[in-house]
Formats: sequence, C-alpha cells, structure tokens
Amino acid sequence: MKIKSLGRTGIKVSEICLGTMTWGTQNTLDEACAQMDYAVENGVNFFDTAEMYPVTPIGPETYGRTEEYIGKWLKARGRRDDIVLASKVAGPGRPWVRNGEPLTPNAIRTALDQSLKRLNTDYVDLYQVHWPNRNHFHFRNSWSYSPFGQDRHQVRIDIAETLDTLDDLVKAGKIRAIGLSNETAWGTMKYLARAEAKDRVRVSTIQNEYNLLYRHHDLDMAELAHHEDVGLLAFSPLATGLLTGKYRNGRRPEGSRITISPDLGGRMQEYQEPAVDAYCKLAEQHGLDAAQMALGFVLSRPFVTAAIIGATTMEQLATNIAAADIAMTDDILGDIARVHRAFPAPI
Repeated sequence: MKIKSLGRTGIKVSEICLGTMTWGTQNTLDEACAQMDYAVENGVNFFDTAEMYPVTPIGPETYGRTEEYIGKWLKARGRRDDIVLASKVAGPGRPWVRNGEPLTPNAIRTALDQSLKRLNTDYVDLYQVHWPNRNHFHFRNSWSYSPFGQDRHQVRIDIAETLDTLDDLVKAGKIRAIGLSNETAWGTMKYLARAEAKDRVRVSTIQNEYNLLYRHHDLDMAELAHHEDVGLLAFSPLATGLLTGKYRNGRRPEGSRITISPDLGGRMQEYQEPAVDAYCKLAEQHGLDAAQMALGFVLSRPFVTAAIIGATTMEQLATNIAAADIAMTDDILGDIARVHRAFPAPI
C-alpha cells in the first residue's frame, strides 16, 4: 500500500481510501465495523464520509447514520490516532438538511459540530465542501451546464466566507486540513488565491468523480494539481460498479446499487455499454480482474492522492484493496488509451 501526502499538510494517507456511503442502508453496523477492521489490517488508514451519508438511497431518515457507525467503531476500537478521517458539509438543495438553504458560515459551524458528535471525536483530519452553492457540471450535469447565470459577486462572497470560516475552525483545532468536492478549476483557484492573499488555510484536496468512463480531471484539473499540490480524491472509481462488469448484458444482481438506483445516477445508459464491454475484454486479455484494472488505472495517475473505494461485501472490499498491488504496465496503459480514444465520454 503506497502512502501519499495530503497536499502540503504533511498528513500521510493510504492511496486506497475507504468509502462509506452504503453504511446504514446497504450495510449494517456490524458489516461496517468488519469493513473498517479489514481495511486497517490491510494498510488503509484513510476513511471518507459525509454528513449526508448513507446515500443508497439518500433521505432524511438515514441522514448522519454513516458517521454514527464510524463513531461507534472509533469508540470501540480506540484507534482514532491511527485514522485519517475525512468528512463533508453538504451544499444546498436537500430540504431535510438546514432547509435546503445555501451554505453559510453558520451552517458550516453547525454541521461540523454535529458531525464531530456523531463521529465521537474532537476533530476531523480533512473537512470538505461537498458541493458549492452555485451550479456546476458534476453529477451528470456536464451536458446542460452553463455558468452564465451565476451571480459573480455572490459567488466570490460565498468562497471568501466559506474559506474564512474553515480557517477559523482549523485555528480552533476542529479541522486539520480542508478540501473541496464537486468543484471546478476556476473555483479551486479562487480558494487558493484567497488563501495566499489573506493567509488562510490552503485547499489540500479535491474530491471529484474520476474513472475510465469519466476523465474530466485529465485536463485543466491535472494542471492545477501539478502546480498547486491539490491532489484528487477520486470518487466512484468503478463508475458505481459499471466497470466491474457486473451489469453487462442487462444483468441486475440482487442487492446491488442498480436495484436501488436504476439509472446509477445517470450513468446507466446506452453510451456506456460498448465502452464497459471494451474495458472488461481488455482486462480479460491482460489476465486482470476488471475492477482491479479500473482501480489500478486510477491509482496510476500522477494527480491522484487516493481512490475512494466502496463495497457492500467483504469479497468486494478485498478485491478493491488488492488493486493497490496491481502493476499497470505500459502495454496495459497503452491499450486503455486506445479504448479511451474510441469512447472518450460515454457517461
């Protein structure tokens, strides 16, 4: 298991990050604890959660339950100092979360205090803005995205107030580092510019979707990562399971996410089918498990700090963690590049 630096903070994290968004719906407390135990035993020291989790499905009844599960594990195992713990504050739009209102300094402070209570800890190592107040192109919005209706003055106020509040919380000892999620290159640079100009805490990471089917981060965000040391925490590295091949030929495995979210968050549509088929056949040609090849590719990218894996079974978890040992040769990467050229934007 490789260990990476979290931006310029000096915090060291495993390149495999344990994702948790199924805990509380698809996974019980006992199953979540078993996953955390296994992950730590196999070199993972990085857990990612959010106040919104679980999200399979998402709803007011389960809001905060995943953090509660992690808090119970931390209390029972007494391993808080061994874990780099990341959580997130939700943006606007969910009526059961602060009435769906935009993110404000007071909302951030309230959300963090509630998360700390659920997590049974005095601090989180990485606190992330789950999504911004303004519209953005993530969550399958790239085909209709337009920034031209955004209020330029209000957007700048939002960024300034958010960063200043997070800086105060770092100084108070409640947060060690900050990150963004579902953000753009422009938005990230505005945070970085204010941090430099006003001596505020610096953004260390950005958690955006990245996988063989969705590679926006290869472009402007890769340049930003290189020059600014803002590493990618790649969520959905298996494209919600598509890249395992388990949904090929119309299959719908019992208990899988497709039985809860039939369109897999907009990913399950005709354009992905030939791309997934090509990647799965490529894995077979190289004698690789399809999921491990997909994860190995993500881990091979120089801008990636960690790939956030998720699992509902221990078998899936073991397969995903073992991807850290996969050697991505030039031949494999060259073949992946050829498939990507044929299917550059299938989701």
